[in-house]
Amino acid sequence: MTPQELEAVRARLETFAAEMFSGFARTDQRRWGERYVRGLLTDGARKSMEPMAARLGVDRQGLQQFLTDAPWSHQLVLAELAWRMDAAINPAAWVVDDVSFVKDGQESPGVAAQYCGALGKTANCQVAPSVHLVTDAASCPVNWRLFVPEQWDAASPRAENPAAVTARRRRCRIPADIAHVPKWQLALDMIDELESWGLDPPLVVADEGYGQDGAFRLGLTERDIPYVVGVRSDTALLEAGACRTAPAYGGTGRRPVLRYRDKPCSAQQIVTAAGRRALHTVTWRPGSKGPLRSRFAALRVRPAGRMIRRAHAGEELPECWLLAEWPPGEPEPVKYWLSTLPGDIPLRHLVRMAKIRWRVEHDYRELKTGLGLDHFEGRTWSGWHHHVTLVSVAHAFCTLERLNPKAPAAA
Repeated sequence: MTPQELEAVRARLETFAAEMFSGFARTDQRRWGERYVRGLLTDGARKSMEPMAARLGVDRQGLQQFLTDAPWSHQLVLAELAWRMDAAINPAAWVVDDVSFVKDGQESPGVAAQYCGALGKTANCQVAPSVHLVTDAASCPVNWRLFVPEQWDAASPRAENPAAVTARRRRCRIPADIAHVPKWQLALDMIDELESWGLDPPLVVADEGYGQDGAFRLGLTERDIPYVVGVRSDTALLEAGACRTAPAYGGTGRRPVLRYRDKPCSAQQIVTAAGRRALHTVTWRPGSKGPLRSRFAALRVRPAGRMIRRAHAGEELPECWLLAEWPPGEPEPVKYWLSTLPGDIPLRHLVRMAKIRWRVEHDYRELKTGLGLDHFEGRTWSGWHHHVTLVSVAHAFCTLERLNPKAPAAA
């Protein structure tokens, strides 16, 4: 925002910041919180400490101390944010995703050679899973975790020099109880935390980076949370009509047990066997260049990966939807999802939920290009979490301004 635009919304921003930082014990921390968010909203190429302090006309050291050293709880702020935005957005889904931050050095917490979504390849970066409240009209990130690679866990076999790892963690002030945890588990932890704050997930949506892991899907099922998650084309499945059978008992030895005799097929094989007759053209939302439309097949299946089979040993494998997108002109389907939404759900709604992740991609662009999500230059664990939390507050304020029919168009 330009200084003039920011001045026009200053009163609303101060009221919103007072609500978000009401849990701070000290008035000076509440004041610095509002200033930092205002700095993120102000026009400027960089949203790091020094240029923000200069634009705000405040002491850089005070701003830095608030971000990196002040002992305020980012979870407390995120809880306030989640309550406020859940009521404002009324989300159709919680979307799990992750974002990467390219880094040059080795001293930022969690930095390692790992897959970087921003570059589409392995690179030196940090990775952070997040949970967003989403509708087609609005969205907001309300929880974050910084992923800790195995190289940053002194107890991991991949830590070549545990003493050096411990020293590096100490420099970054990483708490002793923070260890390497798979990203799918971080996602479940964030969902649990949001539920502990009093929010109810209507549906969880994730890409195949999370959906391909059977443990993540089982975790959602154990929590009675429906999902629509991306999976690979080679995901092991049985058709819904598959039944457990046992050969006739011969009268000697152990009695045969019921089990599935059919060999699992891949998602691609099942959709290809159903053929083009199973495809339906679906328009799921308006796009910038016209309605978004493609062809989809929705088939009832039973997931049959090893982990799913072990979890349901001695019982029927649960049914779910296999959704596949097969655009005209393509020789085979291009995307696959599994979903535990009800069996009578309209196909258009199933497709719309599978595609709702576009809002999060929009979030990340705005968070990075407009609000400085990846401009944090500090090297402390708490500083990183404080920064992404305050960026989320700034993003939420922009979202509320867009949803406010009385707000000026510049917002």
